[in-house]
Amino acid sequence: MLCSIGTSGQLIVAVARRKMSLTNRLRMEAVFSVVLVICSFVRPGVHADSLTVLQAPEFVSFQKGDWPISGERVPDLVALTMGFSVQEDLSWPGLQVGGLFQRPRANVLVVVRGVDSLNFPQSVASYPLENPVPFTLDSVAETVHSLFSEYTPVVLQLAPSEERLYMLGKANAVFEDLPVTLQQIRARLSQDGSVLTSLPLNSLSRNSEADLLFLSEVQVLHDISALLQRHRHLATDYSPDLYSLELSGLEELSRIYGKDSPQYRDATAILSSVLQKFGEDVYRLYGNRAVVEVVTVKTFEAPLTRKSRSILESKQISNPGSPFNLAYKYNFEYAVIFNIVLWLMIILALAVIAIAYNLWNMDPGYDSIIYRMTNQKIRMD
Repeated sequence: MLCSIGTSGQLIVAVARRKMSLTNRLRMEAVFSVVLVICSFVRPGVHADSLTVLQAPEFVSFQKGDWPISGERVPDLVALTMGFSVQEDLSWPGLQVGGLFQRPRANVLVVVRGVDSLNFPQSVASYPLENPVPFTLDSVAETVHSLFSEYTPVVLQLAPSEERLYMLGKANAVFEDLPVTLQQIRARLSQDGSVLTSLPLNSLSRNSEADLLFLSEVQVLHDISALLQRHRHLATDYSPDLYSLELSGLEELSRIYGKDSPQYRDATAILSSVLQKFGEDVYRLYGNRAVVEVVTVKTFEAPLTRKSRSILESKQISNPGSPFNLAYKYNFEYAVIFNIVLWLMIILALAVIAIAYNLWNMDPGYDSIIYRMTNQKIRMD
């Protein structure tokens, strides 16, 4: 009520102050000024986009706080959580420096369009998202593939609504059966084990195109988790994995039914529970060493386009003998070799110091057999 006063409230105050004493006028002006200052910061009913960390290992330290992060720096945040370097330092207090020799085995980023926030029963931390521009994890994907191409890294970027798929690495054969196009996903909904038999649809209909789009995205999350369950070796190898999923079913539901519709409310509740379970399943599959983030964006400021690529495409690594002064390929055994060399050097340094100290304090006449024999020979002469 107070924040709705505006300019009309100022006019009322100007008229009323003529009939007040000086003391009452000063009090009223002070109260009105405080109300205007408070209303300048408070915007009732407006929620900001958010970045929510559902799961994270103990050695990846996310601090709870109201620290906003720009949308264009989300790829840098993902790279830092995986232990990679970035071109520009991220001066953001939400992520603290973790262990030097411990890195997560996977990072899963889910972008949900059409909603500013989701109510998750459990989460590590949540932060406001500023400047929600479209972003991709291409730079992180290229880093993973270039450093761990000898192993089987999973690099999967998928947007079911736009039928965009981007895959790298030798693990592509595992995801050959993953439905990609909307036609394939809708056919999957009619098969055994689909989410239609386990989800409480309530107001959602199986005959609506918008409802089927949303349910198709939920089906993709279920199928990815099921594939990882059957191929657990992908979660136990030496290479880190990267997943990037973009869901826009809620955006379509809000456009057709509206945000106050029962379909939108039911879909929001379903997606919150499905993402919570999906994060827990992935976190458990990777031995509690996976980071799962959810970015909720009401709308992007610019459209995002990407050329689709073949599901079996595997980019060739660069020639290590090229004349471009490239760094050597990272080996996962680097941490082990580094520890061996480090502690061996420390032990040798301590040994040299101990030997030097004993030699400095040695008495040649009593501690050295050479000088002892020399003294006896002198005495005999």
